[in-house]
Parts: sequence; C-alpha cells; structure tokens
Amino acid sequence: MNPEDLGQALKALPPIVDPNVLIGTNSADDAAVYKVNDDLAIVATVDFFTPIVDDPRLFGRIAATNSLSDVYAMGGKPVFALNIMAFPAKSLPMSVMGEILGGGSDVALEAGVSLIGGHTIQDEEPKYGMCVIGFVRPDAVWANAAGRPGDALVLTKGIGTGIITTAMKEGAAEPEAVDAALTAMTTLNKRAAEIAHEVGGVHACTDVTGFGLLGHLHEMVAGAGLSARIHSRAVPLLPGALALATADYAPGGSHKNLDHVRDVVRWEGGIDESVRIVLADAQTAGGLLLALPTDQAEQLVATLRAEGNGDAAVIGELSSGEAGSIYVD
Repeated sequence: MNPEDLGQALKALPPIVDPNVLIGTNSADDAAVYKVNDDLAIVATVDFFTPIVDDPRLFGRIAATNSLSDVYAMGGKPVFALNIMAFPAKSLPMSVMGEILGGGSDVALEAGVSLIGGHTIQDEEPKYGMCVIGFVRPDAVWANAAGRPGDALVLTKGIGTGIITTAMKEGAAEPEAVDAALTAMTTLNKRAAEIAHEVGGVHACTDVTGFGLLGHLHEMVAGAGLSARIHSRAVPLLPGALALATADYAPGGSHKNLDHVRDVVRWEGGIDESVRIVLADAQTAGGLLLALPTDQAEQLVATLRAEGNGDAAVIGELSSGEAGSIYVD
C-alpha cells in the first residue's frame, strides 16, 4: 500500500480534536504522540508482518527490532510492549510460536523494554510484531516533517535488506550479503538515537522501512514544504545489494516504491536503474534518517563510526524549493 492510498483510507476516520494529541493521523509520522503534561508525552506504535526468514527465533528478533524502531524515530524511549501474534496452530508445532516469541523477548531485553502481555489469533500464516509504548518530552519530539533548509541528512544503516532477503529465498545471496542484512535487521536503533540526542540539533527524523529511502524522504520533505538532494554514491549499501538488484532480485514492493516516487524524483547524471531500485528498496528494521545542521551531522556520523557503525553517513541535504521534490545525483 502506498502513502496516498493509505491517506485516502484514513480520511474515513473522524478528525482529532483532543489538543493533547501532538502527533496523530494528520501526518505521516512513525508513531502517535500524546501529551500527558508539560514534561511527559506517550509515544505509541504497532507493527507486525509475515516471516521474511525461515528461522523462527530470528524472525522474532527482526520483527521486534522493527517494531521498536518507530519509538526511537520519534525521539522517544520505548518502555513496554505487547506481543501481537497470528499463528497456524493446526499446521505448525507450538514450539515454533515459542521460538518466535523468544526472539522478540531477546530483543526487548536488549532494549530494556518490558514485555507485559499481548494477543494471539489463529491464522493460516504466521505473523508477529509488537505494540510498543514509550516516553518522550513534549518539546523533544522528532517529527518527520520538521526539517529546515540547509539541514544535512544522515542515514545510520546501509540499505538493501528487501533485495537481499528476496535473493535469500532463492539461494542467490552470498554469505557476506546474508550476514550483513541479518545484522542490520537485528540491530536496534537505540544507540544511534542515544548518540543523536547527545549530539543534539535534530530537527526531523524517520526510520527507513517499507516505503524505502526515497519514499520516506518524500514524506519528510513534502510535509516540511522542502526539497532534498541525495548523493547516490554517499548512500551506504549493504554488501551485494547492488549486484542483486542488477540481477533483478528486487521484491515487488521495491518496484512499487520506485513507481510511486517517479513523479517527484529528478534523476541526474544518468543514474542506473539498479541504483534507483536500491534507493527505493523496501526495508525491514532500517536505519534512522535524520535532518540536522551540518556541524552536528558530521559529529553524529563521526561518533557513530567511532562506535563501530561504519555505515553511518551524510547522504544529502534539505533545501527550499518545490515541496516534496528529491534530486538524486
């Protein structure tokens, strides 16, 4: 489902009139934010999906990492979570469910998040995720559309998980690519968000997930009334992602993402179609995309790299111009 289709569906909902709703359905943000008082707001999100790997515990870890990410992307700290599970109990042993939930529990423990309940239904295909609740100061929310002209764009993880996991299903992904994708999808955005708070200056943030880098960036700039420039060679790609894209292993969702942004992206310098599809690749548990002043952006990247995150990079900048447009060179 693309953002416009989703937006049309959300128009059926009644308007939000509660003044304590700081972030709701009127924007394309990653999570809802509700103000409790001047010092505390609640961040709430929910996410779940079908398996993208065969190992049930690994699937649980990936799904939990992905679910927690939206709270980090809002500048919040996740505090507790509820499991959401659909499971084919008639065709799979309950031990598989236990492994999926165990993987989620592993990630929650790493994040310092309490798992305090959940809900399970019978379904023909497994599905797993979490409803996550976090806290943030009302004056410290990272909305996705609050970027400013001149802000640099920082990406904290390499992209290409959609392409690599598609190739994995057909046995076409090299071990280095598989390891890199699995590591990316099970690495929390916790530390990246903590360092961004320490460095300061963040104006806007989102995490790169199903709509791909270009889709989520378009939401950022359209909401802010700005345009963006991306330097394609600066974008960190996971090992093997570009070669696999060239070999046509991109999933259908990535192709739909690219079609969706064709009217707003201006490609410069004869950029190859394989590069374009990687930049639109549908991600799972992707990195944070942050907009902040150049000096802080360089400090953020330097600190992330010093802690071992070699994929962190400044990939472009925001500017005034045609709202929602993205220039890729």
